[in-house]
Amino acid sequence: MSTRSKARKQTLDLLYEADIRGTSAADLMMLRDVVEEGPDSRPIREYTKLLIDGVVLNKRKIDELITTYAQGWDMDRLPAVDRNILRLGIYEIVWSSDLDDGVAIDEAIKLAKDLSTDDSASYIHGVLGKISMIKESISL
Repeated sequence: MSTRSKARKQTLDLLYEADIRGTSAADLMMLRDVVEEGPDSRPIREYTKLLIDGVVLNKRKIDELITTYAQGWDMDRLPAVDRNILRLGIYEIVWSSDLDDGVAIDEAIKLAKDLSTDDSASYIHGVLGKISMIKESISL
């Protein structure tokens, strides 16, 4: 697993926990970033920090895009893991200019296959594919 893939998984873990607890992923990240040496050392990866900051900063627009393009699903009805995979994927597609959309979509699909339902990967692929196609027209 690549370093960025590990960072995405770590990001998803934080986004999911924050979503379930009803707290900020940025605050949760600060609490989890244990940097001292030893068995409890769990430093947050730099790419994870970048992703969390980006998702938190743009969460309102990201959730608006999910609501608009996740046809047939309300935000509250989406499984929490799928909702947060979409948040991460949309952030990478729309705001990460140094990353190919296909990589962001593939990584999101892999997370969905590993962590969610059998139908989630194809659903997430459809939503992120649509966002990728229209990203140039999205007003930020």
